[in-house]
Amino acid sequence: MQIWRSLDEVPGDLGPTTVVIGNFDGVHLGHRHVLARARELADQGSVPVVAVTFDPHPMAVLRPEHAPTTLTSLEVRAELLGGAGADAVLAVPFDRDVAGWSPEEFIERVLVDCLHATAVVVGANFRFGSRAAGDVATLREAGARLGFVAEGIPLDGGPQVWSSTYVRMSLAAGDVAGAAEALGRPYAVRGVVVQGDQRGRGLGFPTANVPTDAMTAAPPDGVYAGWLRRLDTGETYPAAISVGTNPTFDGVRDRRVESYVLDRTDLELYGVEVEVSFVERLRGMVAFESVEALVEQMTADVDRARELLVR
Repeated sequence: MQIWRSLDEVPGDLGPTTVVIGNFDGVHLGHRHVLARARELADQGSVPVVAVTFDPHPMAVLRPEHAPTTLTSLEVRAELLGGAGADAVLAVPFDRDVAGWSPEEFIERVLVDCLHATAVVVGANFRFGSRAAGDVATLREAGARLGFVAEGIPLDGGPQVWSSTYVRMSLAAGDVAGAAEALGRPYAVRGVVVQGDQRGRGLGFPTANVPTDAMTAAPPDGVYAGWLRRLDTGETYPAAISVGTNPTFDGVRDRRVESYVLDRTDLELYGVEVEVSFVERLRGMVAFESVEALVEQMTADVDRARELLVR
């Protein structure tokens, strides 16, 4: 997947394109619906689909105290957009200057001069430009003058509107199954496995530890059933996953995601980048009175995860 991180990186010989625009955080089913329509239009004209997004999230610049946690990094976002039908991603570096562009300036700079858009597809509630003054009607009016068509696609998922906000709310409530329903796949975090305190290994449940980023969304503290995938080989394993600080033991302060691959004690994953995906919440985080009680509960968690994951 080609990622252009500024308008200057877009090839000068780029021909006509179909463009989709949005933050695309999470690339949920609504985003995929927009991409599918863009792909249809692009195939009719034999042109590529370019997904225009913003980095960082506009709220991180305009109102940083209200900036949402991110569901996906730019690289993962681009990977998911590619899987949904995009041929390239233009990540517009969002700053105060870009925030001050009028809708007309954004259209001319990005859609016309840079990407030579013949069609533009967005969500029906899409807003853009200074003070969010532009909308789908603005795009249609400009397109009539400048040579492109514009469509706004409703992001309806039955009774629930698909949105990144809904996914974040589901994750915050521990409803990883609800988040997966909106995303069309289990929610996942990525990171490089680091060495922990190795208490799990001593208890018979060695874990792959991935630190959490405060600005990346993660489910609340608790135990989950899910999957661990090595990004270097693609191997995927069923896992019981703990999110939190391990309150049974004193001195553990860093929040982390710890994955025990079911029935495997031979894996060496230090330094390996992995993806941990969450299928179902098993329970909340509890401080146990004894190590024996903890091991008993961990055994029950692993049994439950096996029931859910291994068919």
